[in-house]
Amino acid sequence: MKPDAQPWDQRKDVPDTGNTDAHDIDTHKIDTRTQVSSIEPADTLTPAERYAELFVEVQSRRVLADSKTFVDCVPRQAPETILAAYRACKDEPEFDLAAFVHDHFTHENVPTSDYVSPPNQSLLVHIDGLWDVLTHQPQQHPRYSSLLPLPYAYVVPGGRFSELYYWDSYFTMLGLAESGRPHLLRAMGDNFAYLIDTYGHVPNGNRTYYLSRSQPPVFALMVDLFEHHGVRHARDYLPQLRKEYAYWMAGAETLRCGEAHRHCIRLSDGTVLNRYWDERDTPREEAYLEDVQTAQQTTRPAREVYRDLRAGAASGWDFSSRWLDDAQQLSSIRTTALLPIDLNSFMFKLEAQIARLSAESGDAETAERFQHKMETRRDAINRLLWDERIGAFFDFDWQRDQPRTALTAATVAPLYVGLASHEQAQRIAEVIRARLLVPGGIATTEVFSGQQWDRPNGWAPLQWLAMRGLARYGEMTLAQDIAHRWLMMVGNLYESESKLVEKYVLTQTGVAGGGGGEYPLQDGFGWTNGVTRQLLHEDPQHAAHRCLAGERPTPSE
Repeated sequence: MKPDAQPWDQRKDVPDTGNTDAHDIDTHKIDTRTQVSSIEPADTLTPAERYAELFVEVQSRRVLADSKTFVDCVPRQAPETILAAYRACKDEPEFDLAAFVHDHFTHENVPTSDYVSPPNQSLLVHIDGLWDVLTHQPQQHPRYSSLLPLPYAYVVPGGRFSELYYWDSYFTMLGLAESGRPHLLRAMGDNFAYLIDTYGHVPNGNRTYYLSRSQPPVFALMVDLFEHHGVRHARDYLPQLRKEYAYWMAGAETLRCGEAHRHCIRLSDGTVLNRYWDERDTPREEAYLEDVQTAQQTTRPAREVYRDLRAGAASGWDFSSRWLDDAQQLSSIRTTALLPIDLNSFMFKLEAQIARLSAESGDAETAERFQHKMETRRDAINRLLWDERIGAFFDFDWQRDQPRTALTAATVAPLYVGLASHEQAQRIAEVIRARLLVPGGIATTEVFSGQQWDRPNGWAPLQWLAMRGLARYGEMTLAQDIAHRWLMMVGNLYESESKLVEKYVLTQTGVAGGGGGEYPLQDGFGWTNGVTRQLLHEDPQHAAHRCLAGERPTPSE
């Protein structure tokens, strides 16, 4: 079933989510209707649906080097006209598929990925100069492309990622908040509210091919940021928080013990926890050939592999040994079989936020109900996802009824949302010092797999969750140490290459951008800019302020 694509201020009903909380979602809308009413309802057909066998042929034959390029292309004519032309000439002896694609599609205009600071420009000034480079405007949405229109300006990560991403944006917003751009922060918030009201959830990104999944539900964290910086009252977004919760909990009330439905699992003891999920079980359109090849490497049903790959993308950790049975085989991915500690921590925060804001709004009954939900979830997390022997939180394999044993940086998520006890925080700090602390910050996992969400790569969002989570529980020395290591890593690469990147190699020898995964290292980069900008604001005396862009060598050098 395709999402309802009506603009958010025209919707008269609440979608049937199968959850008992859906009936009483407040239909109040934030007062931004003038702008939103100018957005035409989106055509939610994906490129695979729109171009049928042409899509399969282009992606299977690797006509374009990056699988994401074709699904982001803008057609020069109406898609049905292009498809008819393809069908009419594809069997001709002289037919050239690459030439056909070139003649009928144009590459979407995206923010430059090779923006380089002038020599001697400081790291902070460079970041602030990038916001305009990475900002999209609503009028930049081309007709017939896969881009879902948004009513307000928004910041994209950069490089091949030329759309709004859900969890990326929270960390990007940290920097916007300290860069004198409250209008852009507010615009981002209202875009997310628009997405929830229009589609019932925040898609992975504002692309039609991302509509079948979401990402880590961090809207509840965003509204704290809006309120802290005075751009919106958090309670203005209570209706959208309720609606997002209904999306993640759809079907939970009717589950029997041992059953799963979409994002929800009811365990044998009656506990309900959440997993990552995607509504589709086909190859990801933006990684079509890669997924087909991965599924061919196992005897598992291909659709099962595709669903787990898609769910892995929904997690934001795409991909990591965290989701694999065999750390060296992506085809062993089992994302939907796992109850992730970070996802359930974010769901705890969502429940807590709804409880708090309902109380502020005078709705005591809802506040009490969600207070009970968050307490029940905390008890379940402590019972099933906490390892008392090791002193850390782990994911739980609900299909095998046992915890996972791989330590990951996700163990800090309960600290970030205030779910953990002080004793748990102290023990997690000890584990981080012993097993995850590396020269550039906190390691993602302990495994070298070749996947980008494993060693040796480090990621800005995980550094931030660790720093803030530890600081929340008084572990200031470790929190500041991670911040220092990360800033020096980012600053040193900036000095040598005059840019920030998506991920970093947190090694002791030299400074390098990260690698691994399905695509080359991307410049930009939204969440690196956001976290680094926030840290520089908080520590105006840090040595990273003195990191200056250097002269970049020319190819001949």
